[in-house]
Amino acid sequence: MDGLKFVGQRVPKKDAPLKATGDAVYIQDLKVPGMLHGKILYSKYPHARIVKIDTAKALALPGVKAVLTGADVPNNFKFGFLKDNPPLKSGKVLSTRDEIAAVAAVSLEIAEEALDLIEVEYEELPGIFDPLTAMKEGSALIHEELKSNVLKLPWKFVHGDVEAAKKESAFIAEDTFSTQWVTHCCLGTSGCVATFDASNNLTVYSNTQIPSLAQNDFLEALKTFGLKKKRVRVIQAVIGGGFGSKLDTYAYEYIAILLALKTRKPVKIVFSREEEFLATSPRQCTITKISQGCDKDGRLTFREMEMVLDNGAYTSWGATTPSVMMVPISSLYKVPNIKYTAKCVYTNNTYCQAFRGYGNPQATFAIESCLDQLAEKAGIDPHEIRRINANEPGELTPQNFKITSCGMKDCIEEVVKRLDWKGKRGKADGRGVGMASLIHVGGAARVYKSDGCGTIIKVDDNGKVDVITGSSEIGQGSDTIIAQIVAEVLGVGVDDINIINNDTDVCPWDVGAHASRTTFVAGNSALGAAEKIRDQIMEIAAKTLGEPVEALEMKDGIIFSKNDKEKNIPFGKVLRKAHYSLGGRMLVAENFYDPPNENFDQTFRGNLSVTYAYGAHGVEVEVDKETGQVKILNYIAAHDVGKAINPMLLEGQIYGGGLQGIGYALGERMIYDKGYLKNGNFLDYKMPTVRDVPPVQAVIVESDEHAGPFGAKGIGEPGLVPTAPAIANAIYDAVGVRIKDLPITPEKILKALKEKAKQNG
Repeated sequence: MDGLKFVGQRVPKKDAPLKATGDAVYIQDLKVPGMLHGKILYSKYPHARIVKIDTAKALALPGVKAVLTGADVPNNFKFGFLKDNPPLKSGKVLSTRDEIAAVAAVSLEIAEEALDLIEVEYEELPGIFDPLTAMKEGSALIHEELKSNVLKLPWKFVHGDVEAAKKESAFIAEDTFSTQWVTHCCLGTSGCVATFDASNNLTVYSNTQIPSLAQNDFLEALKTFGLKKKRVRVIQAVIGGGFGSKLDTYAYEYIAILLALKTRKPVKIVFSREEEFLATSPRQCTITKISQGCDKDGRLTFREMEMVLDNGAYTSWGATTPSVMMVPISSLYKVPNIKYTAKCVYTNNTYCQAFRGYGNPQATFAIESCLDQLAEKAGIDPHEIRRINANEPGELTPQNFKITSCGMKDCIEEVVKRLDWKGKRGKADGRGVGMASLIHVGGAARVYKSDGCGTIIKVDDNGKVDVITGSSEIGQGSDTIIAQIVAEVLGVGVDDINIINNDTDVCPWDVGAHASRTTFVAGNSALGAAEKIRDQIMEIAAKTLGEPVEALEMKDGIIFSKNDKEKNIPFGKVLRKAHYSLGGRMLVAENFYDPPNENFDQTFRGNLSVTYAYGAHGVEVEVDKETGQVKILNYIAAHDVGKAINPMLLEGQIYGGGLQGIGYALGERMIYDKGYLKNGNFLDYKMPTVRDVPPVQAVIVESDEHAGPFGAKGIGEPGLVPTAPAIANAIYDAVGVRIKDLPITPEKILKALKEKAKQNG
């Protein structure tokens, strides 16, 4: 790929000036004429019967325009993955985030005052807050009508003969690992504005990650509300962070719609920071039993895993993460025999949502921690056992993943070299090194019937290019990446390209920002549209210059003959010639790219992604044996990216993902006590800040994925997947204790060190 001008360059983000100057319009900034402010009353208890709700005082407050309760939800409307969640609850509440009532008022202050005037009488019920307890026979049922607290989702994958492999294994390591609730910590809180026009067509301004899917959800809601054959328009505000938190539609959006329908006024609901903690959905906690074996040479023989996930009171996309957990369980390294089961269990805790990595970090924490245990039993260096079993191009994994490009071994070796692995490992003097590898989808993930994205490109008479894409910009720089791809094809500057990506009335369909898919899918879609426009332009230029199309080249705004560079014509002149000629034409092209990946069959087999991203992270730590404090001295994050469209933005993804992973490993935890969140603010929730950033080396390994746009793979999620096990493995190398319950706190390290000292006498 020599000779590329824009692809591979460190082009600054196109939206950076807007954000740096404060001109970006976030949902918090948005004002619509006549707008009312909505607020939501949440449950006092995690489990209770609602005996009575009295809204009379709230309705009588001057400035209040509407008060809604569960009795006002039409036709018992429910939303969510299993349609088990009404936007306003009646009868029973199942968690402290349950929405009891909502108000719309002329000001936020009046709306908040009105909430205090709503009187709710409850009959408190015993709650279930442990998924293992909820699974026991005779446990009270969260949803009585379902007859069980275990979701009827068939999360089971079997390949080969695990029992036979156990008997043949020279070494086996087995253990139990657990992970915690963590929240996304988006700096921009969730919010929306809902408004109806005179014909009852709905417009929702939102910071959703899934505008096309949200549009469909809202259309279905309108049908239930008695508004059939109406239009829904979703307009994205600038998004102040997503990370999966906005991958579903939430109760507050439906409540805003209901309030707008009731008042015939636009209604805005924006969360406070405390509401963001309480009422958006975190990464779910897990309990994982794992067993892995190898032969005398260190080659893996089997992997067996059983997982229990706390589903919370309702079901969102968090309940589907076991499908992505299967990716590393079945296909991280060459493992011939696999057995995996997962159970999602209803409790009276908060329900869970997608979070960057989508289940992969939980599964990889267990796999990569246990792999170090296995290496120790086998007497093999942890680096060596990873190198021996690393995935390779051309491989077909147990889930029928077709491995195309694969730079896994290169990533592992980069970590070994840059950490001085052989020189530093095994000293056990309070300093240690650890590593962990990853696999993740890198060429989309077919979890819906369509995994595609549409692009429309139009070019004006002056050579300016409008790219209208279905993709969502959630801070990752997708608009810049798409502009670089289109600029490379058309031979115009990145600044000549305008990206439009925030309005379902204008933009084509796309399945949303998830599964690290945007660069790959939206990039391929834009690439195809740009090539179609280029062909149209070249056809006109060929007639003008009297040259065959194949003899022409377009560069720096000039189209010229490769045979005779004196024969040339400015890009804009060709465009005007197309427009102003008799019977002229507009230069517009569209392209819909739906990747050739596969939905899983009933056995969870199928090539889920067109290509797969690989990586390895290495960490050097220092552990204070007196305090249990962990200091990261050096952090290496090597990623196989296919081709770096924009190395600067890619490095930003790796830095950001790594820091999220460090928070997950060492401190972040939502503390729930019998259903009540105790640390729902940034003062008590220990998210890393800029002062906690260790020295990080982002290492880009290019494997040139032939199916990707200019060879690129997706890289949005992998940056945090192996962080926690790499740190846990480094701590073990430093002080000889293994922490198997995230987060790894100083208290847990000190306790483990004391227990170790007792055992050693």
